[in-house]
Amino acid sequence: MFARQSLARVATQSSLAATRPNARNMATLRELELRLKSVRNIEKITKSMKMIASARLAKAQRAMGAAKDYGVANAEVFEQSKDEAPTPKKLFVVISSDKGLCGGIHSSVTKATRRAIGNLPDSPLGTTTVESDSPIMIVGDKSKAQLSRALPQNIRLTFNQIGRDVPTFADASAVADLIAKSGVEYDSVVLVYNKFVSAISYEPAALEIRGAKSLAESSKFKTYEMEDDFTKDLSQFSLANAIYALLVEGHACEISARRNAMDNASKNAGDMIDRLQMQFNRGRQAAITNELVDIITGASAL
Repeated sequence: MFARQSLARVATQSSLAATRPNARNMATLRELELRLKSVRNIEKITKSMKMIASARLAKAQRAMGAAKDYGVANAEVFEQSKDEAPTPKKLFVVISSDKGLCGGIHSSVTKATRRAIGNLPDSPLGTTTVESDSPIMIVGDKSKAQLSRALPQNIRLTFNQIGRDVPTFADASAVADLIAKSGVEYDSVVLVYNKFVSAISYEPAALEIRGAKSLAESSKFKTYEMEDDFTKDLSQFSLANAIYALLVEGHACEISARRNAMDNASKNAGDMIDRLQMQFNRGRQAAITNELVDIITGASAL
């Protein structure tokens, strides 16, 4: 009789001791299951965003091809005056957007602007010297947030809600008009933007547009008889043309970068799901094995 009681006590103690790790295993399995569900939901979102970006990229590339005609027209107009003396007063216009989830596309133009104003060797303006207090105007909330921390004293004007879908010439004209009415004095406008290289790559670049005063003093333009406001109108119109072309090109870069970012995020989510599923399977197998051991041990004790 005492032997049976001792055996029962031993079996009970072993069962209680095994309950604690089993409870911990079940808690871990529940955590893994919740995390798997969360990562799978994120993967669905990133895959959907990738598909949307892929569909929008073709439209953005077509718009970019059409908008490049504006940039080509500007280049032809100013081709004869490109070798003039450098303009000392430069106004920087940084072209980004309000949206994120597109990799480092906004950081690239921000860093390029900081390099240009800092006169660093890898400046997008090359060896051109830039004044450290050069005014900055920013299109897009993302670069605005970054430059507000780095160069807050240089910022004069910011724009948002520009080109929420494909930018239009009306958007560019509104920006150019506000620049002209801002009262900021400049000899030229330096547009810092993302240059579309391919569907998987882009690079920061800069385009300089001469102001009305600089055009009027150009020896090439002095050859012709022009009305007093001609150079002013030409400068503003060429600025609107350039802003439009670069807004559309930047939009194409943004959509391309977002598609690539969502593709990478989907791949990373898939890898994480595989690892979590492996951990879950191993944990579940260990829990089942422990339960079988408990049953066999209890049966043997009885």
